[in-house]
Amino acid sequence: MRRTPYVALLGVGVSGALVLSAAPVSAAPQPAPAATPGIVVVDGMTQPVFSLADAIEERVYVQTPVDTDHDGRLDRVAIDISRPRETATQGFKVPVIFEHSPYRKNTWGDVPYPSVLVDELPQNGVTRRSGLRSSDVEAQRAEAKANLPGSLDDYYVPRGYAVVLGQSVGTGDSDGCPTSGDQAETLGTKAVIDWLNGRAKGYDASGAPVTAGWTTGAVGMTGVSYNGTLPNQVATTGVRGLKTIVPVSAISSWYDYYRANGLVVAPGTYQGEDTDILAKYTAGQVRAEGPCADEMAALTEEQDRVTGDYSTFWRDRDYLDAKDVEASVFVVHGLNDWNVKTEHFAGWWDELAKRHVPRKIWLHQGGHGGPGNSASVTLPDGRTWTYKQTENRWFDYWLWNVRNGIMDEPTAVLQRENRSYTTYANWPDSGAREVAVKLGATSATEPGILTTGKRPKGTVEQAFVDEGRTIHPDTLVADPDAASANRLAYRSPVLSQDVRISGRPEMRLRMAIDNKPDANLTVYLVDYGPAGSTAAPTVVTRGWMDPQNRKSASRTEPVRQGKLYDYRWTLEPKDYVFPAGHRIGVVVFSSDQEYTLLPLGGTALRVATHDSELRLPVVGGRSVLGF
Repeated sequence: MRRTPYVALLGVGVSGALVLSAAPVSAAPQPAPAATPGIVVVDGMTQPVFSLADAIEERVYVQTPVDTDHDGRLDRVAIDISRPRETATQGFKVPVIFEHSPYRKNTWGDVPYPSVLVDELPQNGVTRRSGLRSSDVEAQRAEAKANLPGSLDDYYVPRGYAVVLGQSVGTGDSDGCPTSGDQAETLGTKAVIDWLNGRAKGYDASGAPVTAGWTTGAVGMTGVSYNGTLPNQVATTGVRGLKTIVPVSAISSWYDYYRANGLVVAPGTYQGEDTDILAKYTAGQVRAEGPCADEMAALTEEQDRVTGDYSTFWRDRDYLDAKDVEASVFVVHGLNDWNVKTEHFAGWWDELAKRHVPRKIWLHQGGHGGPGNSASVTLPDGRTWTYKQTENRWFDYWLWNVRNGIMDEPTAVLQRENRSYTTYANWPDSGAREVAVKLGATSATEPGILTTGKRPKGTVEQAFVDEGRTIHPDTLVADPDAASANRLAYRSPVLSQDVRISGRPEMRLRMAIDNKPDANLTVYLVDYGPAGSTAAPTVVTRGWMDPQNRKSASRTEPVRQGKLYDYRWTLEPKDYVFPAGHRIGVVVFSSDQEYTLLPLGGTALRVATHDSELRLPVVGGRSVLGF
């Protein structure tokens, strides 16, 4: 059935109704009153009625409360603004969509990386990688119709918003030194919202004071990757005026970005990167090797690539406390993002739920980045919205007070493996139940099994040797039927029906390191196809751990060679459907070429299979597994 469009012409007060006016009856013609500018809403969404070509664009330098380069002067951050001309000519006040970024200009594209090879090369050996963060930078430098980079101004200024693009402290045209996620960076970003609300000072290029009298003070932040992390950071301050954030592929804990359960673990495709490398990249070579050299050295020392322990350094870069969050949050993340891994959205989402923060989540099957503006979902009431329209309606609701019903729609939008979108009441699925899946093996060398019942009689210990420096994980996962000296593999029987997991798998491994004082621990959860299939297995999720951090990520404790210890750690959260006819697999190995530091091979590890299991969050519980 064709819907009749709901159309509203809204001024600054945003009444939510179509308002018509007529000239008073008079014997003599009267001049027509000047039209009051306002947004136009159709089907609960603002429409492009303001001229982008006539938009006002200006540069402002906002004074922050921090002095990151320790020169005795408070740092100022550069912001560029685009807003409808009516904000200057007719007193029209608009809300702001704000994206802050450390990637705007003058980045260092060939930062020296530390080596990930240990035990053989000195710790200060380096490799070099060109094009660091190229995908993030290209996204910021995309060609646009207007002068501002990117497309936010192209889309939102015509719909009655101002767009502010900022340059994070210590980067681009801003003062100071980058600090990779700590409170100085947070406060440097927060200052822009304070300026928009009259609580901070701003200046033009000549040093003359500038105020933001053209805005309502309502601010929504958004961005991808680091640009989405900054909204998370600022939201935890509870700053007045920040009404909503849309973090896309965003970090919620820098420890979880560069570490995992005491282990030094790289973000996907950036082996060897750490907080100091990223800070040097965003600072640019001149600044990183000049006035910010001391800051870079402090990052290198305090991040601690030796123990991998959680410390005050990491606590200062952890945003997993939502007690002060006042803004609503629309979380967007890829279920196959191995750069900003899925724990970042899941941990943040858990905290938001705990504090009852108004929220929505959109999970897609892609990797690092958004779902694409044209991705669409059909709601239970039959309406279909693209991702961009959903973002638009979210900002309209929280910044323009448009009552479009978006908060009455299902909380979770999730793209399934066949690339179709569906909706759920929440995430993870409320029907998920933790199921203990036991490891079993009757041969010391042959692949083992997974079962929810009794282990086979004669279950034995199994052993393997770390050769992660020379053997890639794809090889270790590829053929589970083949015996391998370098990994252990366990598979379920063939599934009789689809099995969906939703949440965090947990590995419980009883294990010993027989000939060295430490090792890497890696586990992959794998989807193995039907017998005879030529398709490569699908790695569903991964998890890593340092055995020396078996009790706490904050504390390293020695491991006695040959002694069995119990290790428990969660794999990266996932929502995945194992199809009927497939088999669930677990592959246990040591060093991971893609993510962990790589020691010399030869470390011998032994698993007490009869005391080890995987806990899976199965929607429907144990009966669904059927084994």
